[in-house]
Amino acid sequence: MAVEHKETIDKRREEIMDACEKLYEIMGFQSINIKVISTETSFSRPSIYNYFQTKEEIFLGLLTREYMKWNDALRNIIGRNADMEKDALARAIAKSMEERKTLLKISAMNLYEIEENSRAELLVEYKKVFKDSVELFGECLKKHLGVTDQKSEQIRYAFFPYMYGIYPYAYPTDKQIAAMDEVKLSHMDVTIYEMTYQFLKLIL
Repeated sequence: MAVEHKETIDKRREEIMDACEKLYEIMGFQSINIKVISTETSFSRPSIYNYFQTKEEIFLGLLTREYMKWNDALRNIIGRNADMEKDALARAIAKSMEERKTLLKISAMNLYEIEENSRAELLVEYKKVFKDSVELFGECLKKHLGVTDQKSEQIRYAFFPYMYGIYPYAYPTDKQIAAMDEVKLSHMDVTIYEMTYQFLKLIL
């Protein structure tokens, strides 16, 4: 491969991740492969391997990008001048989470396999961005609610594991709904925003 500028490499990686995200909206993780992704890009399948070694690395790049976008939203919340009451902060964080459907879907459905099949250096890059998310979430709590470090840590350890369960509840499949109906297991239509907001109201 000819020497490429970083800007060109980043742009091509973005195009590949965009294609992957588009497919993930309509296809299951197992059905997506690099050949399928290539049909949604301007690259051949062999060319994609110049930027990602596995499809899992494409998904990991997509997840890293999603966390970076969430981090920007958290920084925006931190940057608000006036202190926010608990309800307002819960709503602001819920709104930021509502816009990260892909982040929640990958985290709930495929994260373990993605991490296992990605190069260590890419996993470290993702973990750095995730660490930023954890720290920025804590800064939101301290800035607006004045919580102690210990209280902030307790809230974070409750929220982040809960976060991984949001997507399956907000987007059950028709098959899952039919099975719940068959056994008369009650369920309700909920949104990412509602699930995030209601939980934060309880723990803040």
